[in-house]
Amino acid sequence: MSQGYAIELYFDPALENQVLKAWNVLARRQISTQLIEIESRPHITLFSSPFVDPLKLENVLKIFASKQEPLPLSFCSIGGLPNGNNVLFLAPTPTLSLLQFHLQLCDAMKKEGVEIGEEYRPDSWIPHCPVAEEVPKTRMAEAFTVLRDLKLPVTGYAMDIGLVEYSPVRELFSFVLGNAVEH
Repeated sequence: MSQGYAIELYFDPALENQVLKAWNVLARRQISTQLIEIESRPHITLFSSPFVDPLKLENVLKIFASKQEPLPLSFCSIGGLPNGNNVLFLAPTPTLSLLQFHLQLCDAMKKEGVEIGEEYRPDSWIPHCPVAEEVPKTRMAEAFTVLRDLKLPVTGYAMDIGLVEYSPVRELFSFVLGNAVEH
């Protein structure tokens, strides 16, 4: 049964593989397999809501993506979210271009009457790429140690933006940023 929708920012293949490496190491150590099990893909969540009209968002995202360029990203730190899901993540450097990208997306959605929840508003959004969910509290330190062994920073580009339904994750549509050649 669907639990909601999310707008996700996807990476170039090399950066995606770096993130998948972290997922796989954590899975091999049986620390967290959640993201693999729900069939997620490495991403930064730009917006999420239990209720949204996918058709309305499809048009917004198509127009928005056509006006953007691939976005440089550098994941330089690891962190955790203080919610009940025990999420660990890679944090991108919050560059002006990333923050403006998110702000412009929020503005485009507001113009279409889409309500932005508190945690995705530009003044409170925490950009992050999840690498583990539902990490047992007793294994949190071990998970951090494993992630510290990644050679940070890992850099690349955000190349696509898409809408997914979850859970499990099912991509409804995605668009390449700017006039980039399809890959």
